[in-house]
Amino acid sequence: MITIRLSAGDVGRIRFALSPVWEAVTSVRALSNNTARSVHGPWLQKVRPTIEGDDLRLLRALIPSDGYIPDFLTPAPPRRSTSLESGLAAIAATPHDLVAGEIAKLHAENPDPVLPELIVHPAKALDLITKALETYWRRAIEPDWRRMRSLLQEDLAFRLDELASGGIERLFRNLHPSIKYAGDRIEIDRPFCCDGEPMTGQGLLLVPCVFAWPAGLAVTGAPHVPTITYPPRGLGRLWEDRQDTTDSPLADLVGRTRAAIVSHLDLPMSTTHLAHQLGVTAPTLSVHLSILRNAGVVTSRRDGRTVLYHRTPLGHQLLTASTSLASTA
Repeated sequence: MITIRLSAGDVGRIRFALSPVWEAVTSVRALSNNTARSVHGPWLQKVRPTIEGDDLRLLRALIPSDGYIPDFLTPAPPRRSTSLESGLAAIAATPHDLVAGEIAKLHAENPDPVLPELIVHPAKALDLITKALETYWRRAIEPDWRRMRSLLQEDLAFRLDELASGGIERLFRNLHPSIKYAGDRIEIDRPFCCDGEPMTGQGLLLVPCVFAWPAGLAVTGAPHVPTITYPPRGLGRLWEDRQDTTDSPLADLVGRTRAAIVSHLDLPMSTTHLAHQLGVTAPTLSVHLSILRNAGVVTSRRDGRTVLYHRTPLGHQLLTASTSLASTA
């Protein structure tokens, strides 16, 4: 059982963030814990031929298939959304004694011949690790990052709505089955692999992470900011093939471009992202989106400076009915 004690100040400093670096780190573990038939199977089959090499060998030594992962590899994002570059910079700035100590802790649990050299030379270790993570990210994560980011943003929007409508208790009740909120503490029904449990006085960070599945929850302990990593809602949709609407009844009704828009918006997308996916100009796309939104087929919400569009339940019903009709024709 993990217990995170919350002071009044901690409750006021609960925040959410998403992190490209966290996705890279957790995806290395997912390589060992997934099969072709699992949720991440399609991703696994696509990336495995492209990622083998010394960089992955180093990352696998640092990120074993289970148990402890050095916490400095997953620095707390300072904002709700950060870049890969800022995450790598945070790793590179880790104090050398902390790097050596956490890698030594890992080596005690999972001896690997790569690790002793990193413990002795932590400055060199940080250079090797950040370069390996960047290379791995470009090959394994970046091609699908926009879609993954859309799923994570959708989860953040849902969690913030839960917090606004039902407070802290409702937020944690619906976050994960293993979590129980008990007023001055959070109890998590799973073992903890670090020396000390999370400390009070630093707030609490919640990070939805695509590759947290199938491990579920992960918790960062002292001296780092207490952090809970959890799988986002709707993960099963992430790698699904989109429905082809080219010759569908929906395309006959609203046109091929609008039908394709409805098909693509199973996850929130910006105009720029969607225009890139469909190969149309942003102004043309905006006209179509406005018509679909006025008809109640898509909806929109603002995320910082970006407007994200999403298919509504009505849009989903139209798409599903159209696919059923096409299959029986």
